Amino acid sequence: MATVTERLKRLVLGRALASEKAEHQLLPKVLALPVFSSDPLSSVAYATEEMMLALALAGASALTLKVPIALAIATVIAIVVVSYRQTVRAYPRGGGSYIVARENLGKIPGLIAASAILTDYVLTVAVSVTAGALAVTSAFPGLADHRMSLALGFIVFISLANLRGLRESGTLFAIPTYGFVASVYATLIAGFVTCLDGCPRAATADVPLEQLQMVTLFLILKAFSSGATALTGIEAIADGVQAFRRPQGRNAAKTLAVMGVMSLSMFIGITILADVLHVRVDEHIAETRSVLSQIGQTVFGRGLMFFVLQTFTALILILAANTAYQDFPRLSAILARDRFMPGQFKNRGDRLVFSNGIVVLSLLAALLVWAFNAELTRLIQLYVVGVFTAFTLSQSGMVRRWVVRKEPGWRRSATINGIGALATGLALVVVAITKFRGGAWIVIVAMPVIIAGLLGVHRHYERVHRQLRARGLRTDMEVGNVMVVLVADLGLATQDAVAWLRAVRPSRVIPLYVGPGPVEEVAAEWERLAPRFGTLERLDTGDGMVRAIRDHVRGIERGPDDFVTVVIPEILTTKSLFQLFRTRTTFMIKARLLFERRVAVVDSPLLPEEHGRPLETGGPVLELERNVCLVPVSAVHDPTARALIYAKSLNPNTLEAVYFAEEPEEADALFAEWRERGFDVPLSAVETPFRDLSAAIVEEVRRHTARGDTVVTVVLPEFVVSKWWHHLMHNQSALAIKRVLLFEPRVVVASVPSHLD
Repeated sequence: MATVTERLKRLVLGRALASEKAEHQLLPKVLALPVFSSDPLSSVAYATEEMMLALALAGASALTLKVPIALAIATVIAIVVVSYRQTVRAYPRGGGSYIVARENLGKIPGLIAASAILTDYVLTVAVSVTAGALAVTSAFPGLADHRMSLALGFIVFISLANLRGLRESGTLFAIPTYGFVASVYATLIAGFVTCLDGCPRAATADVPLEQLQMVTLFLILKAFSSGATALTGIEAIADGVQAFRRPQGRNAAKTLAVMGVMSLSMFIGITILADVLHVRVDEHIAETRSVLSQIGQTVFGRGLMFFVLQTFTALILILAANTAYQDFPRLSAILARDRFMPGQFKNRGDRLVFSNGIVVLSLLAALLVWAFNAELTRLIQLYVVGVFTAFTLSQSGMVRRWVVRKEPGWRRSATINGIGALATGLALVVVAITKFRGGAWIVIVAMPVIIAGLLGVHRHYERVHRQLRARGLRTDMEVGNVMVVLVADLGLATQDAVAWLRAVRPSRVIPLYVGPGPVEEVAAEWERLAPRFGTLERLDTGDGMVRAIRDHVRGIERGPDDFVTVVIPEILTTKSLFQLFRTRTTFMIKARLLFERRVAVVDSPLLPEEHGRPLETGGPVLELERNVCLVPVSAVHDPTARALIYAKSLNPNTLEAVYFAEEPEEADALFAEWRERGFDVPLSAVETPFRDLSAAIVEEVRRHTARGDTVVTVVLPEFVVSKWWHHLMHNQSALAIKRVLLFEPRVVVASVPSHLD
């Protein structure tokens, strides 16, 4: 029966989708356009305004420069769109700036591009929801004091929509995106038709603009860099080619072309209409009335069409963040695949999206909105540096690709991408110089820090990879295994532990009495219950239970590869995870022993429903007839070999290694490496179509425990890292498995730690 948490999850996110449904989640062009183009299409709602805000510093006369500057920006847009159409054709499996730059220019240029575009995606969300909140307050000035709350609420809404899946978010966002495009075109057409009989004047046409600066080349370049926000998001389609229906490269190129035409026509149209309607804007006006809202009010008045325009503008600005929600998780997964980000970013959630990337993006964007008090003008200063850095590296990488490969038509292709690299490179220099003091320095400083973090993660994974394969262990080793069983009393939990010991037939058992009272009171009964398992001896716990057990284990003589197994009988009173707090000492013993080398920890729980079972008295505990060992396998390396060697020392009737595969083809490489390494334990693959390892392993265990005479020991190869932050680098699969198996009857979990130095 589903828990309350599971039912709530299904209500919010929908039912889980099997991995085989991924093909059905691919997007047709009509849905891919709003999903991947909402950012560049929405940018036209504020790009003209940002350009005018820069020019307004030189007074009203400087606003006449906005149309020529807009034409220059439009030229760059056209160049970038044409260049990226070549990229998506050359990389039909996804050709974002990171992939192109790394493949053609090297690792460091690739990471520069990755850090730039990751930063840009976070800023895209922050700027989009802030601009959306501004659009709402432009229509309803009474909400101006709640701008930050609105922006944060929009982040939550878009996060949940994306966690429900790619196709569902595309369907949800299609109407606002197409509605915005239609309402802007309607405004442009109505405005230019009205101007045939003489253009009306905007309400701000006579607002005086104080001249704070002279018109200089620097001011013009600053206005260009501010208006260049219209280019944000163009790369998204190149990053998301794999989300398109087949043929993916061709469909992505067509969608990119349509997006380019829409962006160019709307940006130029809004700029020209703002000019002929004499729209003026400064920092004070921009706080409550955007340029697009002024155009709409001038053309339509405050009638129905004005509110339609404002509604769709607010929606598209909010949903523009969706572009980042599609590509930040996807790029994070690619970086995780290449071992530059934690492996958790590769994991797909219930709805076949990269859920961890979505959650992290939401948290970072929310933090940014809060830090900048949801002020669009301050946030947007950070924006375009990352965009043009990624553009320039991507186009430069494409030039090198054409020159090196010399495919048919390579000269024409190299020329197109070369022009793109030159145009975006010049724009990058302009943006970096003109916006540096306004806040761009934060991004410029942040990028090396991000790159250092990515390289640090990569070094960690490379070091771990070498450690895990350093010894080249084989599974035909014979090792000793000394069993230490902790006896607090002779209740049902201890009897179950003894039954497990009888099933594994250890050669040496050390029973330690850790309960209250003299040991003599229970020693005689121990002899009757557990003959052949040694004399019960008192453990001196004067320095604390955990330290005493650790010191005793360290003092046991053994060979260099032999194991010591500490068997811990545990009484569970509830199936809640709060059980950990009720048995804190037991938890601390298990946690501390994981840091001891060549020490395995076996948890033998007494389940809540078993408390009423009669005690065995006056004779030995009955022996279970069948002992099955299962070893979950994630890769072929020394920890897997150690777990298999340990499992053999438990003398199982059946020993099996199990690989839980999300995709059937995943197992092929592992089987080949298994044979090459010469492991002599049978390996089987179990499909996990819903990517739920816990449920799959419970099902596999129950396949064996369905026989009443069987005890299953699940032997977990468990990594123990040396620094706390290394936990963030590794999936906590062992912890998740132990949590679900803790409440399974006739199942014992043995943790075999491998220590990563």
